Amino acid sequence: MTREAVNDSRPYRRCVGVMLLNPQGLVFVGKRIEPGGDDWQMPQGGVDRGETPRAAALRELAEEAGTDRVAIIAETPRWISYDLPEAVSRRVWNGRYRGQTQRWFAMRFTGVDGDIRLDRHTPEFSAWRWVPMADLTGLITPFKRAVYTQVVQAFAHLADGDFRQPDRR
Repeated sequence: MTREAVNDSRPYRRCVGVMLLNPQGLVFVGKRIEPGGDDWQMPQGGVDRGETPRAAALRELAEEAGTDRVAIIAETPRWISYDLPEAVSRRVWNGRYRGQTQRWFAMRFTGVDGDIRLDRHTPEFSAWRWVPMADLTGLITPFKRAVYTQVVQAFAHLADGDFRQPDRR
């Protein structure tokens, strides 16, 4: 974290993230649509006014992955915050936020791959794939890696695809 970030009094944007797991325990990732980039991430987005984090997570997944064939199976016990790089934070959201604070949800995918449709809403991803949970932090942009490490730790017990296990946090 930079010295500027430590002294930044701007708030964090409330956001949710979704770790969508298929029956084999692989995780959905989408390739960000920005040209020239090779950034992959799990679905995430802001919590609208009056919306619960659970409702926001389901809405964001439907918007970004084009599916609602899911069941929520776990939730991080606390919000996880990160700072955006200074140049980015001053450009996005009209410079209002220093970063995001996120509540993450693990969801079991109950559909088939054909139920994932990136074109159902304004696309945010140009491609998608299933990856092992252990590979997530290597795919993500560097400033989000600490968040992904915490999310993987929170949901590691789901990596084997056995969703009958209770949330053991």
